[in-house]
Amino acid sequence: MSAHKFWSTQPVPRNDDTSEIKEGPIEPEDPSRVPKEPYPLIDGFEWVTMDLTDQKEIDDVYQLLYNNYVEDPEAMFRFNYSPSFLNWALKSPGWKKDWHIGIRATQSRKLLAFISAVPMRLRVKTETVKCAEVNFLCVHKKLRAKRMAPVLIREVTRRVNLVSTWQAIYTAGVYLPTPVSTCRYYHRSLNWQKLVDVGFSRCPSNSTPSRQLLKFKLPSAPLLSGVRPMKRGDVAAVMPLLKKYLDTMQMAQEFDEDEFNHWMLDEGTPEAEKVIFPYVVETNGRITDFFSFYRIESTVIGNAKHDTLRCAYLFYYATSAVSDKGDDKAVLKKRLNELMHDALILAKKVMGVCRSTAAISMPLSTNEFHPGRFRRLQRIDPSRQSIVPERAAVRTWRWETELLSVQLQDVCTTRRHRCRAQHRRGQDARSRHSHVVR
Repeated sequence: MSAHKFWSTQPVPRNDDTSEIKEGPIEPEDPSRVPKEPYPLIDGFEWVTMDLTDQKEIDDVYQLLYNNYVEDPEAMFRFNYSPSFLNWALKSPGWKKDWHIGIRATQSRKLLAFISAVPMRLRVKTETVKCAEVNFLCVHKKLRAKRMAPVLIREVTRRVNLVSTWQAIYTAGVYLPTPVSTCRYYHRSLNWQKLVDVGFSRCPSNSTPSRQLLKFKLPSAPLLSGVRPMKRGDVAAVMPLLKKYLDTMQMAQEFDEDEFNHWMLDEGTPEAEKVIFPYVVETNGRITDFFSFYRIESTVIGNAKHDTLRCAYLFYYATSAVSDKGDDKAVLKKRLNELMHDALILAKKVMGVCRSTAAISMPLSTNEFHPGRFRRLQRIDPSRQSIVPERAAVRTWRWETELLSVQLQDVCTTRRHRCRAQHRRGQDARSRHSHVVR
């Protein structure tokens, strides 16, 4: 823990602790210990609460993230979170204005740092806890030596604790003490030539461009009969289907109808601004399967031919094969392969690459993605958790779960990852850690 100066001061599981782990709160929940006033900032800076119902405030957050959030090491790509994406990610049912926290320069009023949280209910094993999902921690590039990130984390923790929420969840692209689960990103090229043009991919030395184009070629239409976009009238059938599928996981978010509609439906949004793309498979009037993906754009920096790269992130999915056929993993794997194949076909119409993470039944996954080595860290078996990277924790709980011996040979994916991942040139997979802390 000595290498993590900030986290060594926080009530999180220690990676050098060899004592027996007991499940439950690491520290008692004591409202009297929560400061009533914000933590002090150095001169020239002040706390602000961002009003995301004000378009100007959304634009300020957008500009901060666009210029300072995530950029690959070679400065070739930069995430471009659209205002519609920010509204989707930061204004889920029950969202709290006080949990959208900024730091502005006192004189210029420029937004220089931001952190956010939204409420959620997280089931871990058999217990459901009230959580905050912490996301979009961002500090202006020129101010990162001023140690603002720890202050932002303390402040969002304080505000979350003030409303008697004592657990939170977050993810990170680096190792922080101590993950409950680890998973990898996997990429599947949809427009291989464009990905090579922009430097996202490259042609292997033992292949040729024509072979690569043939390798990643997809049919023009879905192969399963009955595949169609999900409508609001499908919610009553899809919700129990997804719940039954997620019940097989050790860690998963729980949804009421309003939350499900927010995260899974995007009706009435202009096509150019759509974020979420949900689909169902209907057979003889019965919905048997569900899958979804969401869209994030990246700006391509300094490329004369292309200025935007659209990425489809595989989100939630479920199938009745798991309930109709019990534990028949061969049947489930075959069905997941079919669903993921059609998801790729549909995503290709508007995207250049599809990204997934190694979670939710990864051992029963699809040959369409190209995995690297599977890396698993303690506490939650990655194939049995459905929290998409970018879901995390600032202060929470300690859980210990059995780790299944899993060989990951094919890949299928998971749910929401509002991505702080870095693109890495010429690399198909990287790890991401989910944390739950108290």
